[in-house]
Amino acid sequence: MIQKIIDQFSRFFVGGLLIFSGLIKLNDPIGTQIKLEEYFEVFADDFSSFFHYFIPWALEIGMILIILEIVLGVAILIFWRMNVTTWLLVLMMTFFTFLTFYSAYFDKVTDCGCFGDAIKLTPWESFAKDIILMVFVMHLFWYRKSYKPSLNSPTGNGVVLSILIISLFLGVYAIRHLPFIDFRAYRIGNNIPQQMLPQEQPIIEYTFEKGGKEVRATQFLTADEGYKYISSRVLNEDKVNPKITDYSVSSPEGEDLTQYTFEGAKLLIVIFDVHKASSKHIGEISALTKLLEGKVDCFVLTSSGSDVMEAFRHEHQLAVPYYFADATVLKTILRSNPGIALWKNGIVLGNWHHNDTPSADDILSLLK
Repeated sequence: MIQKIIDQFSRFFVGGLLIFSGLIKLNDPIGTQIKLEEYFEVFADDFSSFFHYFIPWALEIGMILIILEIVLGVAILIFWRMNVTTWLLVLMMTFFTFLTFYSAYFDKVTDCGCFGDAIKLTPWESFAKDIILMVFVMHLFWYRKSYKPSLNSPTGNGVVLSILIISLFLGVYAIRHLPFIDFRAYRIGNNIPQQMLPQEQPIIEYTFEKGGKEVRATQFLTADEGYKYISSRVLNEDKVNPKITDYSVSSPEGEDLTQYTFEGAKLLIVIFDVHKASSKHIGEISALTKLLEGKVDCFVLTSSGSDVMEAFRHEHQLAVPYYFADATVLKTILRSNPGIALWKNGIVLGNWHHNDTPSADDILSLLK
């Protein structure tokens, strides 16, 4: 009886968590790509330069892992081919557990990206999550030969194949457009300057000793009153830090233009890497800026150097100024290279993938 309860809990806990985690990452495969690139850079520095060869394939590797996560989650729920399923699951969980432990112990990657931008976990929280999950994965693995499939073989095969195809379609769609649900700080409706301010003032809890007893208080108690200070901690640390801490824009001459980007109507053309930028719709973007001339300030935000940016502008007749920002920040603003964002007084009114380049009428209607 107890084993049946554990069997069912393991089945729904592991399967449900895998599907939930996979769907969040399927919503934003580019985010997973960025996270894998971070890991490969770390491994290349710490282990072998061989890992540099994986960086150009980070998107494809990420998609495989995401789809595998979802498919294995569904397979667990219907007890589909449990021998193969649980072996793959143990191998995948061993890999992820190593990643989270390495990140936590050596403080390498501060966010594993387990749940994308939807739920942020510290490295140690991610590792603890993987350890707990591994316990139930090992239970399923140990008893894998005793489970009977919930569906007959042809139906089970059809369900798993359908989930694989649907997941692949949704992932490719998210890559070619933007995430279905935007969990980032630069999403539509957000006020960027407000996102750069602390959410709350810090609440500090002090620990003192008085008369051999430990006393805690949210105000500082003095030695004149007989209190001896021991330590302090911030109770609301997760809400003290701003959601955006690294947004900064400068001109080619080094002038700080961060505040300028929050003044009036601004059309941001995000090109975080000129060498990797798609030129497929640059003509449409260039035409858009000409139609908006005198109505909206249009400019490029890039992390590439002046030489390559100048050459790119002249090649594509992109007659707008360009400014510099950090590459990671630009990848966070938009999962598209190039991408388009419309801000008014620092409030995000629209975000577009270059495959969905808006018309001038679309832009002006949002500014009314």
